[in-house]
Amino acid sequence: MDLISIISVNYNQPEVTVQFLKSIKSNANYDNVEVILVDNGSKEDHKLKFIEEYPGLIYIRSEENLGFAGGNNLGIKQAKGDFLLFLNNDTEISDNLLHELSNELKLNNNIGMISPLILYYEQPDIIQYAGFTKMNYITCRNSGVGSMDKNVGQYDNVSQPTYYFHGAAMMCRKSDLDTVGTMEENYFLYYEEYDWCEKFKRAGKIAWFTGKTKIYHKESISVGKVSKIKTYFMTRNRMLFIRRNTSFANNALFTLYYLLFAVPKQVLKYIKSGRKDLIIWVYKGIAWNFKNSRVSSNLGIDF
Repeated sequence: MDLISIISVNYNQPEVTVQFLKSIKSNANYDNVEVILVDNGSKEDHKLKFIEEYPGLIYIRSEENLGFAGGNNLGIKQAKGDFLLFLNNDTEISDNLLHELSNELKLNNNIGMISPLILYYEQPDIIQYAGFTKMNYITCRNSGVGSMDKNVGQYDNVSQPTYYFHGAAMMCRKSDLDTVGTMEENYFLYYEEYDWCEKFKRAGKIAWFTGKTKIYHKESISVGKVSKIKTYFMTRNRMLFIRRNTSFANNALFTLYYLLFAVPKQVLKYIKSGRKDLIIWVYKGIAWNFKNSRVSSNLGIDF
């Protein structure tokens, strides 16, 4: 039987990660599994606690926070699996997840990466993800299929192409990474899975969604938790994504739209909501792109 490597990243969330490991132990009904946990520069090392919860755990500790992509890439280096399943540590899985995802990959060699139906943990009848729509490369915006709809089983038998997979739960063949490559670590936070999807597409592979299995994501439904780090990286990486994945002409059109319309709109929103402190981080995100016209992995920022 093919080996499946489950890769997850922990950053200062020991209790959440323990619950994640419990879910894997209870629901990973597949005979050949290895679980790799990357501790991404957490303040405290909870290795013994994690291994006690999941004996046989492959634990990797990085002394610095490598970001979402860097942490997962570190796990990839240690993975021996034929299939790699990337799961956020704030998720809990269903008992058929590994079987259904790997089976879809076996049935269709054109699939590069597959994601399942994602439901909110706190409100498990509400859909977070059932696929993504096509990206508008001028505005760098798209939409979630089924997002915020009530789950009444409408996707239970759906298995189809989608435009992007979801970073909270995604599986690929390890062998495909010889051609596609790993996630770009320049992003650090946000847009890295979108960028990875573009790399799969350029390699001739497609993104896939299946509703035959699901996970539960502990991310809050009220997505509005703004912070300086989120503001900075969402601004910075929206521009970086377009620069990396579209033509010079498209990038020029996006930059005009972004600087003349999207950014002023965002700044006005922060003023109205009393968050003027975030405005500087919008402009720092923009400035990073002009300073790093050739993509750099140097974050150059302290929070």
